[in-house]
Amino acid sequence: MRKVSIFGATGSIGQNTIDLIKRAPDAYEVIALTGARNIEQLAQDAIALKAQIAITADETRLDALRTALEGTGIQAAAGASAIEEAAHRPADWIMSAIVGAAGLAPGMAALAQGTTLALANKESLVCAGKLLLETGRAHGAEILPVDSEHSAVFQALVGEPMDAVERIIITASGGAFRDWPIEDLPNATLDQASSHPNWDMGQRITIDSASMFNKAMEIIETREFFGIDPEKIEVLIHPQSMIHALVGFNDGALMAHVGPPDMRHAIGYALHHPARRHLPVERLDLAAIGTFEFRAPDDARWPALRIAREVMARGGLAGAVFNAAKETALDGFIEGHLKFTQMSDVVAQTLDELDARGGHIDATMTLDNVYQTDHLARKAAKAAIEKRAR
Repeated sequence: MRKVSIFGATGSIGQNTIDLIKRAPDAYEVIALTGARNIEQLAQDAIALKAQIAITADETRLDALRTALEGTGIQAAAGASAIEEAAHRPADWIMSAIVGAAGLAPGMAALAQGTTLALANKESLVCAGKLLLETGRAHGAEILPVDSEHSAVFQALVGEPMDAVERIIITASGGAFRDWPIEDLPNATLDQASSHPNWDMGQRITIDSASMFNKAMEIIETREFFGIDPEKIEVLIHPQSMIHALVGFNDGALMAHVGPPDMRHAIGYALHHPARRHLPVERLDLAAIGTFEFRAPDDARWPALRIAREVMARGGLAGAVFNAAKETALDGFIEGHLKFTQMSDVVAQTLDELDARGGHIDATMTLDNVYQTDHLARKAAKAAIEKRAR
């Protein structure tokens, strides 16, 4: 029986992971489940999967979680330290799906025990890719990508030498506003940005898809995870979201990964790796689909893509600044303090400001320095938002 933990169990990635585990309950022993505010879902899943412990990130909800688990024998805990402690509990496979920089510490703790980390928390690679990968290597841990694009690249590279790779193409749906007149984007509402044409995801990642900050993060992830030169990473708009990535080789061949827009594919590949097993996903009818559409991205529509390349050029802790500023700007949009198009302005301004101060972006990459840079970037981004809101 395989021991598994799911960090971020109540989000879309976590729920899809749980769906797969519930289909083969005798194959898994669930150690820990973590969530945040959705206590009812967290408790329900912990009971169904007979988890050892359930943890909420929100310490104010600990009593509610204890009440929901009363009489089950399942431990209840709360707070960041409890989540990190759970990541030290022995497990064969750990899903890292906590959204944001909060997922970095438990991911690092999981790697320290030499386990397999299924990485859906893209912020970990963006903020501290070098540190994360070095920790994995030092402890003999395996990191498997769960983003659909990076899982696709990973699969296309099986048995292939990296020195034969000429380019990696990650695809993007274009999000909610891919066909909008560009002059209308400043007036885009929260509800409009929160609706994705293809994927069923949480609000924050859906808005990130509309702004292409999600894809900007994935460009940086591709650089970190696969160690490929930034100029060899391309983005292609593919509205159908069925070709998740392509790898181009030095003989001119392109290897494409094609599948339905269902995250259980990437999750299942990581869960069963290195084997392939049956997954309950749609089988594509290519004749019915008929054609796949592609178009080049427009940096004027999606400035986040340009900013991502600037982050890679700056290096160091620029990724930590980028992520913190992006998360803060997203909060500003959700709370009504920023227009949709102002998010990228705040991120670019924050990068410039911390770079100009000196010593922050170029600091040695340690966990403490990443968190300190994250704190400074959030503070600077909040100030930039407040200035615009006056």
